[in-house]
Parts: sequence; structure tokens; C-alpha cells
Amino acid sequence: MEKETLEQLKYPIGHYQIPEIITDQQLQEWITVLEELPQKLEVMVSPLSAKQLETPYRPGGWTVRQLVHHIADSHHHSYIRFKWALTEENPLIKPYDEKAWSELFDARTAPIQISLDHLKAVHAKLVYLLKGLSKEDLQRTFTHPDGNEVTTLDVNIGRYAWHGSHHFAHIANLIQREGW
Repeated sequence: MEKETLEQLKYPIGHYQIPEIITDQQLQEWITVLEELPQKLEVMVSPLSAKQLETPYRPGGWTVRQLVHHIADSHHHSYIRFKWALTEENPLIKPYDEKAWSELFDARTAPIQISLDHLKAVHAKLVYLLKGLSKEDLQRTFTHPDGNEVTTLDVNIGRYAWHGSHHFAHIANLIQREGW
């Protein structure tokens, strides 16, 4: 497989790019993406067979099952990070080893409906919270210990709208390539 092709498989919608200026319209678009993701994901993956769920989205990549569980786990972490940033001054967040999490028994074998339901609940809470944030709230920060990166909440909204869309595209592209 060519490097470009592997890169396209890894990043089908490109890497997350932080806009120079985050407008109210951009924020609303991102929040809408987050609001719609759980339903769109469930519609896409629910018809898949057990064998299809065990198919990696790319060579050496996670299976569809692992991707669904990863999205729920990752967005759960993100929700907690929003809450920390809103209640503490620039908290140092705890990262997690997403690759190790994806190899745990539940990520490899659990029914995807568990994570689809979890994602619906987390996103319902997250979207409700995000819609109530003030401009000042959106500038609150947290620090990620990897590189001591300080992130504002408005940037994190965009990052997770991208993240959900990124993994959604992994699955959608696999379904298209395989003709499912």
C-alpha cells in the first residue's frame, strides 16, 4: 500500500486544523456535528454483521467494533475535560492510552450497542452544556500533559467535532470500499 493511500486511510478528512478565528457560526456547526453524531453512527453501524464489525478500517487499524467503543470512550473523556475546565483553573488533565484501551476485552468483544447508547447519553449532556456556555466560558482552558498543550474550550469543541467525523469517515469509507 502506498504511503499516500495509507495516510488517506488514516486521515480521510485530513488533520484537525484550528481556525485562526472561531466564529459563532463555526461553533454552532461544530455543536450540530456533535449533536448528530450518535444517531448517524448508530444508523450506519447497526446493520453490520458480526464479521463486518471485526473488519479493520485499514491495514493494521482498529476494527469497526473497536472504533465504536473508542469514540464513546474518547468523547466521555472529552466531556469530563470540559467539566474540569469549567470548574478549575486550567486543570492538568489526565491522558489515557487509547491504544491500550482499544485492546481491552470490552473494546474487542462487547456489543456495540453499549457504546452507542453511552455515546447518545454523553453527547446529550455535552451538547446541552455547550449550548449554555458564554464567550468567557469558551475561553477557559485545560492543559494536556503531552507537550503541555493549553487548549481553550472553543478549540476543544472543534477538535471533538473533527474527531467524531474522522472516525465516522473511517467506517463510512470501509463500508463503501467493501460494498456493504
